[in-house]
Amino acid sequence: MSRPFYTSTDLNNYPDFKEYAPAAFEAYNAWSSAAFAEGALGKKTKELIAFAVAHAIQCPYCIDVHAKESSSAGATREEMAEAIHVAAVIRGGASLVHAVQALQTLDEE
Repeated sequence: MSRPFYTSTDLNNYPDFKEYAPAAFEAYNAWSSAAFAEGALGKKTKELIAFAVAHAIQCPYCIDVHAKESSSAGATREEMAEAIHVAAVIRGGASLVHAVQALQTLDEE
């Protein structure tokens, strides 16, 4: 029997990945820390962005992590729901505008 592709406990093994490419692993973690540091945007805003993007790219691990982080940063469920709707509209809109490209390709025949 195969195991589920995504399980919430998989992230517990993430630090083990460092063994195979330690420099890249550390660079990514430093980049992530810098991106989420307080700046022109606050922690809550950054977490809501991450939460919405996680839904747009459909990463279950990211969704779980940033749902918790958004909530911890003070985001309400209403704010989180609105962020998901924004992400969904952008993702859906991208599909629609790509249709323009497809139709133009047909016109070139």
